[in-house]
Amino acid sequence: MVERQELSQGATGYSSDSVAAENARFMLRVYNWMTAGLALTGVIAYIVSNDPTLQALIFSNKLIFFGLLIAEIGLVFWLAARVMQMSAMTAMSVFMGYSALNGLTFSAIFMVYSSATISGAFLVTAGTFGVMSFIGYTTKRDLSSMGSFLMMGLIGIIIASLVNIWMQSPAVQWAITYIGLFIFIGLTAYDTQRIKAMNIIGNEGTEEDTKEAISGALSLYLDFINMFLFILQIMAGSRD
Repeated sequence: MVERQELSQGATGYSSDSVAAENARFMLRVYNWMTAGLALTGVIAYIVSNDPTLQALIFSNKLIFFGLLIAEIGLVFWLAARVMQMSAMTAMSVFMGYSALNGLTFSAIFMVYSSATISGAFLVTAGTFGVMSFIGYTTKRDLSSMGSFLMMGLIGIIIASLVNIWMQSPAVQWAITYIGLFIFIGLTAYDTQRIKAMNIIGNEGTEEDTKEAISGALSLYLDFINMFLFILQIMAGSRD
């Protein structure tokens, strides 16, 4: 993956410094979009958690709540699969719409956990994400094989989670939590390297460039959110 990007960049005649600078600007756009999505999710979650009317509307009606969950799943799969076929404006709108929907359902977090636990989990997640993303951005090692292994692990914990709906085993749930956390820690480094490698040098400022940034932001947004949820469960459990 890394080697392929280096070959394609070398063929364009760009210097290594200009390639590095453009990659840095591209990744900054990715992080900016990811941060915007996270901020929108957090703001909406906080607003809903402090509005009894909205809480009642979302959580007292199963049709609405599960409808929101289905809409989230549909949007994220549609965006991931079709982002490069959309216009840049559509991709931006769908990404922010998905972030907003997440905020509606994630408002339950503020109703279940204390502000101190949520703040602590967020800070730990931000620090861990930052370190792993930095590693993924700077390492010369190709992380493709690690990414394949982690994706298989992700499929495994999804299956285990579905099975545990019926088993209701606390031990299995804790195993899923810790394994899931380490999977998303690893995926953060892998996705960062993958996103950096997919940047097309000389494409800066185009619609394709914007859509690539949105695609990358979605991957890192999902890594951050899932890492946060697992860390939140662990921190809340340790205080019980």
